[in-house]
Amino acid sequence: MQATQSRFDIRAIQTTWAKFDAMAHIRPIHDEADYDRMVALMNDLLEVVGDDEDHKLAGLLELVGDLVSNYEREHLAIEASEPKDALRFLIEAKGLKQEDLSGIVAQGNLSNILAGRRKISATLAGKLGEFFGVSPALFIPKV
Repeated sequence: MQATQSRFDIRAIQTTWAKFDAMAHIRPIHDEADYDRMVALMNDLLEVVGDDEDHKLAGLLELVGDLVSNYEREHLAIEASEPKDALRFLIEAKGLKQEDLSGIVAQGNLSNILAGRRKISATLAGKLGEFFGVSPALFIPKV
C-alpha cells in the first residue's frame, strides 16, 4: 500500500502561517471581540482592495467577509421591519429632516409614507436605496 502524497507543502504553510497569523489572527468568530477585530480587518482590506477582484488580497477579503457575514447572520440578524420604519430609522440615523429628501419625494407624500397612509412605490424604493446606499428591497413590503 502506497502512501498518498500531499499536494501541499505543509512545512512551508506552517512557517508562513505563523507569520501571517501573528499579524491577522484569522479565526472563526465566536464573540463580539472577534467580530470587531474581523470587521476592522475587513474594512482595512476594503480600503486597499476596493472592487478589484484581481487584487492579490481579494481572496483574503472574500474569506474575512464570509466570516463576518456568517457571524452576522447567526448572531446579529435583525427582524424584518416595515418599509416605513426602515425609512424612519435611516432618516434619524443620518440626522436628516423630511425636507432633506425633497429632491426624491414630496414632503406630503413622505409624511403619508411615514404615517403608514401611503406605500413606497418600486420607483421610489430605487431612489431611496440609491440615496441611502442600501438595497431598494429594504423599502418593499415583505409578503
